[in-house]
Amino acid sequence: MSLSVAYRHAFPGLALDVSFDAPGGITALFGPSGCGKSTTIAAISGLMRPDQGRIVLNDRVLYDAQTNLRPQVRRIGCVFQDARLFPHMTVAKNLRYPSRWRRGAAQDFGRVVDLLGLGQLLDRRPGTLSGGERQRVAIGRALLSDPALLVMDEPLAALDDSRKAEIMPWLERLRDQVRLPILYVSHSVPEVLRLATTVVLMDKGRVTHAGPLTQILSDPDLAPRLGTREAGALLTATVQGRDPDGMTRVMTAGGPMLLQGITADIGTVLRLRVLAHEVILSRDAPQGLSALNILPATVLRVDGGLVQLALGDERMLAQITPRSVEALDLKPGTACHAIVKSVSVLPS
Repeated sequence: MSLSVAYRHAFPGLALDVSFDAPGGITALFGPSGCGKSTTIAAISGLMRPDQGRIVLNDRVLYDAQTNLRPQVRRIGCVFQDARLFPHMTVAKNLRYPSRWRRGAAQDFGRVVDLLGLGQLLDRRPGTLSGGERQRVAIGRALLSDPALLVMDEPLAALDDSRKAEIMPWLERLRDQVRLPILYVSHSVPEVLRLATTVVLMDKGRVTHAGPLTQILSDPDLAPRLGTREAGALLTATVQGRDPDGMTRVMTAGGPMLLQGITADIGTVLRLRVLAHEVILSRDAPQGLSALNILPATVLRVDGGLVQLALGDERMLAQITPRSVEALDLKPGTACHAIVKSVSVLPS
């Protein structure tokens, strides 16, 4: 299941030329205000007809020179900043509203309620819910419209930090369990890094870069766009066991790691964030360190103090000083070791 977008449209003062593919998982449209994110959502949803282009969802043409499907037949579920629930209806009735005549809706209702943890809210009205609860109901209602694509336009922008923390695990669950492409519009770097599987970077009406988050996050050229302190790596790890002292053993493409505070079951696949400024490099395998994770790596690129590393088939970015780069004589092809403290690894 995938979305393919290529369109052009001219506004006074801004010419948009947008092209990207969104596979399954969460594709984040990321960029500053006015870069064209909202226009792109409108073009995909059928709320705006571009000057030219082609938009295809799961091999079905939504828009091209001969076709311009109406919004109501495009099968796109939308979630906005404001949950836009019917205030006079209970949560259950809000959820059932888009699917009230659809065959099989009753079975889907139970699955969505379980997925988003809405069982205790069904008899309540929107005015009695927290902001995070309202957004979960809005997501459930969008899923029950039987969409082929879910569009989420700044869904957390109106929430405070505590409500964002409340809903984030549900969005991760949605990403991991629903086989549906999700287009997620945001200007929040932490949201994108925690949720996205694919990132589309936009600026001044153009797509400047697009690809898997693992590539975007570890690219020295893109570190300033995301914020250098947010750059680093997104590693895939499988839980292998738990030691008597509570440390969890995981396996990554770069080798085994020991982590703290992981409660996932054996066999669970995790996403691990390693921040570039938390990585120490050594030419030789170090001895006698308190850091428990020492991963063999190969230098791919050096850009000032940003060093891109290969760990098996995954990539990591290390941020060190140019003096350290010179002292270690780091250059493409150099073998080294990446040292990562267990407490600095962030589950994502």
